[in-house]
This record gives sequence, structure tokens and C-alpha cells, in this order.
Amino acid sequence: MNKLICIVIDDEPLGRVVIETFVKEIPYLELTASFEDPVEALAYLHNNAVDIVFSDIQMPKISGMELLRSLVYPPVVIFITAHRDFALDGFEAGVTDYLVKPVRFDRFLKAVNRAKDKVTSSQIAILQQQIHTDRIFIKSEGKLVKILFNEILYIEAQGDYLKIIISSGSFTTQVTLKAMEEILNLPNFFRVQRSFILNLEAVRSINGNTVELTNGKSITIALNKKEELFNLLGIK
Repeated sequence: MNKLICIVIDDEPLGRVVIETFVKEIPYLELTASFEDPVEALAYLHNNAVDIVFSDIQMPKISGMELLRSLVYPPVVIFITAHRDFALDGFEAGVTDYLVKPVRFDRFLKAVNRAKDKVTSSQIAILQQQIHTDRIFIKSEGKLVKILFNEILYIEAQGDYLKIIISSGSFTTQVTLKAMEEILNLPNFFRVQRSFILNLEAVRSINGNTVELTNGKSITIALNKKEELFNLLGIK
């Protein structure tokens, strides 16, 4: 399962340590950098894919608000500060949540879950924008990866993530199977059961309620899907 890439920005060492410690307690978060200097953080954001930014607001050189507004494609942002007065400005700027120091872990977790939902929605929107007639770009391991539709053998749901299998390997991305099914509204893809979408061109054989693909993978067909699958494959 891919983790959400995070960075922390705070000119106060204790503030950074607290958030770094909290991040490490959450399995689906990965901290890749922590900054005292917001200008260094800004340079990092211009050159690296980040899902969530935990940032103080009042900092030397550039404030957290100014940093956020300077980004053309900002990641999900959670402000963490000692000053409640900035909350309204933060939400108007598109901040996902606003935590007041000292931050409690339960409140931090609530903010992170909200951010996770927002990241998922954002990635689905990006996915929809990146779809073409013969290919799609997905976000996997912090980068956009091009996948040709005719390369896909099958797609497997793993919670809020998808594993996309092609002949040369696999990629994991944070999108639901339902969203992918809607995006892949093409006649050569079919959802055979709750957790799998198949490329019909990859079907090698069918034995009872099991379909075998060209890579040797066997997948069970849901009983209410079998007749439709047979029709799509032209089996009488």
C-alpha cells in the first residue's frame, strides 16, 4: 500500500519533533523531510511530490500562508500554530485543517483522516484529467506514471488503493475501484467481482467460475457477472 508523503515545516524545534513523532505513529503516512527554514521547504515542494504539508504559520522569511499561496498546485495543507486568529484566513486559502498548539494526538489523527480523504478526491480528479483514448497517467510512489490501456492485465482493489498489473510489473495508486471502473468505461474492461477489473483481451481460459489470464493469474467470477462476461467475450 502506498503511503501519503508528508513534510513538516516549523521554525520551532519542539514543534517539529511533536509532529514528526505523531506522523510516525500513523501507518499510512511517510515523513520524507522536515524543515526549520520555510524557504528551503518551498524549494523542496517545487522539486518533489508531496501529499500533505504540516506547517506553522508565523515563521521568519515567509509565513505558512504566503508559502501556500505561492504554490501553483499546492498539496493538502494542515496548519499547526499557537495563534487561533489565523484560522479563518487559513480555511479561505484552502487549508484542510487548523490545529492549535499544543496539539493532541487524537485531534491530529482527525485532521490527518480528513486530509487523507481530500488527497483521495484530488487524485481521482487528477486521474480523470489525465485520461486519454489509449492511456492514463496515475500517481504512484510520488510520480505520474503513464500506463497504456492495452498493457493492463487486471486491476485489483486493496482498500482505498488499487494495484494495476501490466505485463512488465505493477503499480499501486490511491484510487477506489469504483472510480477506476467509471474512468475505464470501455468495452474491453469488465469488473468480474468486487475486487477485480479485467482486461478482456487478457483472458486465456475459463474453468467453471474461474477465469485465467495470460500471465497465469486466476480470478473467481461473481455468479451474477458470469452471463454478462460470457456475452462480452462472445461465448454462447
